[in-house]
Amino acid sequence: MSVRIHIVIDEAEKERFRSRAELEGKTLAAWIREAAREKLAAGEGRRRLETREELRAFFASCDRRETGEEPDWEDHRRVIEGSKGSGSSDT
Repeated sequence: MSVRIHIVIDEAEKERFRSRAELEGKTLAAWIREAAREKLAAGEGRRRLETREELRAFFASCDRRETGEEPDWEDHRRVIEGSKGSGSSDT
């Protein structure tokens, strides 16, 4: 069963949406449905960390995945200071 959804947007925004839909060979309604589905799909791939335990587990997995050591802050600072004059770094 299909249902209708009523949305309120200003005329200029509607025209921008309609123009884009037309360029893609779609109706405005089809274009909006597709955009909404894409937005929904993009959000489904993200995992929310809602507890401290989940956050700790996330960082532990990052620590297990990464190798090597983080450079010392003073090394970073020297690179930053050295690049100020040239606009580039050694990396």
